[in-house]
Amino acid sequence: MNPIAFDSPEQTAAYLRTLPAIRERCGRVHELAQKGELEYFDYHPGKERDVAAFCVDIIKRDFGTNFAAIPPHGRWRHLDAGRPRVQPLIEKWKASPNPPDTKEVCRRLIDLFLVSVLLDAGAGNAWTYKEDGSGQTFSRSEGLGVASIAMFEQGLFSGDSSNPHQVDAEGLARITAPKVAAAMQVSDVNPMVGLEGRTSLLVNLSKALKANSTYFGDSARPGNLVDFLDSGSIEDGANGARRVHIFALWTALIDGLAPIWPATRTTFGGISLGDVWPCEALKKRAQAQGDELVPFHKLTGWTTYSLVEPIEKVLGWKFEGLEHMTGLPEYRNGGLLLDLGVLSLRPGAIEKSFYPDPNSGIPKLPPSHPAIIEWRAMTVIELDRIADEIRKQLGLTREQLTLAQVLESATWKGGREIAKQKRPATGGPPIDIESDGTVF
Repeated sequence: MNPIAFDSPEQTAAYLRTLPAIRERCGRVHELAQKGELEYFDYHPGKERDVAAFCVDIIKRDFGTNFAAIPPHGRWRHLDAGRPRVQPLIEKWKASPNPPDTKEVCRRLIDLFLVSVLLDAGAGNAWTYKEDGSGQTFSRSEGLGVASIAMFEQGLFSGDSSNPHQVDAEGLARITAPKVAAAMQVSDVNPMVGLEGRTSLLVNLSKALKANSTYFGDSARPGNLVDFLDSGSIEDGANGARRVHIFALWTALIDGLAPIWPATRTTFGGISLGDVWPCEALKKRAQAQGDELVPFHKLTGWTTYSLVEPIEKVLGWKFEGLEHMTGLPEYRNGGLLLDLGVLSLRPGAIEKSFYPDPNSGIPKLPPSHPAIIEWRAMTVIELDRIADEIRKQLGLTREQLTLAQVLESATWKGGREIAKQKRPATGGPPIDIESDGTVF
């Protein structure tokens, strides 16, 4: 382990909010796992080949050998659960009496996608959403996605009645938990976990949009990120398309959305870090202040993946540096590792008080629990390793099968499918998370 040294807490804090820091710090945890020095998990690398084979079967089942047809991981698929919704909405805008130009179409999609991602933290095993019109019922991420696009179309996030299909600070400032509950059909018989936390994210997003005109413009819309990115983009002389680095989008999101995270999150050097947590196993080996901190930035990563797709599709831009993006440390990707044996909880490592149903063998832990930190850190690195093994088994390069495609077609879906096989009553993960609506 060779920690990167910084001259001040402020420099450390700045580093922990970068994309490369996620892999580097999670890599430190993985190094401990290889030596059997984690506190909660044993690591079984020999099982990685089995996980990859399980994922390859899913890819071949759904895509055959047409690997180029695999879409990237992003919110678009959830918004289109059961039937297309995004493209018909675009066509509706284009057919309107005053159709938006291409850039405004993209702004509206970014408005929609960003707010939908922020609503996407785990809803629990019991909640469902029945779509008006189609009569289809959805749960989990798809349910949250379908509900969010309905809320968007109803103008719930817009403060401008003449432009209901947008998200702005004024509209978000009016959001309340009862409004979100009503829109998402939450009731005593249809409970959703993390409702208050989800609502707080939206209200805090209103404040963030107002506070960061550099990224979100004077009209305080997420969609104005397009104009910020455009200002720093480079025109490709060959075809006129614009090139923008992923770090530009990441920085805008990590800085611009900093005010939305709960005040209880980790701070360092006086800076609130967001989805960054101390790892007990690293703390024992820390050589400098902050060496024990591990960044995940899961919702920022999920937002980044989700915004890249509409920007590239609608505007024809090209993002560079996507190799710096990581796998997402959440319970589907992480659950795959536990359910297929790459990781195993050490017997007795978690206190009995964390097992609400001793017969299930499933602990329920808060996101801050040190076991969750180890699990998430291992998930980030293992997703890289399993993606490499999947490519090896399929005979593909990283360019032919990107990490974003692996997340979409294999690991996230695989985590859900193996959970349903092992726990058919709930389809829940092998470790339950006390979701506050802001992490998973």
